[in-house]
Amino acid sequence: MPAQPEGHDPVTIRNPRRVFVHRLELMASVGIFEVEKRYEQRILVSIDLDVLDDYDGVSDRLDAVLDYGSIIETARAIVAQRHFNLIETMAERVAEACLGDGRVAWVRVAIEKPDIVPGCTAVGIAIERRRKAL
Repeated sequence: MPAQPEGHDPVTIRNPRRVFVHRLELMASVGIFEVEKRYEQRILVSIDLDVLDDYDGVSDRLDAVLDYGSIIETARAIVAQRHFNLIETMAERVAEACLGDGRVAWVRVAIEKPDIVPGCTAVGIAIERRRKAL
């Protein structure tokens, strides 16, 4: 094992990790057209997070890391809370909630509407947001 640089305590080194949820299928009330306001539609939500935490790589405890299950529940709750005219707004709310966890340094949220345009696998958007410096 390489020697630690002087002044660095291995317990306090923050380790980067990528946590992701890809193509979470949800039903959502989203869109500007009357039919979209009347009926929920299928969307696919993908979330990538750069996480900095103090996980030591040994403990093997869920409470030592960012639980992707909590990210899924947050996304589900946001999507279910109301009608969104734009998937961009929905993505912003998801990104904002993810950055609310102090361990998340960066987030990418992509939302796809797979059933809206005939002959097209999906349409959608992706946004990236970074934690603002304090």
